[in-house]
Amino acid sequence: MVIQDEVVKKLLDEDEAFRKACKAHKDYENKLEKMEKKPLLSAAEKVEKNRLKKLKLALKDEMEQRISKARTRE
Repeated sequence: MVIQDEVVKKLLDEDEAFRKACKAHKDYENKLEKMEKKPLLSAAEKVEKNRLKKLKLALKDEMEQRISKARTRE
């Protein structure tokens, strides 16, 4: 796990796209957490929640691919 943390740190320092993906992922996570706290969601909020989940997952996949590529280069 230490190796991955070093790779992630290096990517955060050197890769602007990775930094942006991490920030967007965190933003989606925060929005989803706020939605989870609501006792009831409207139909539009449910759609938005599903959209955010998909976007967050896509970013996670993208970041994992970048981490994997960076790991194989080292």
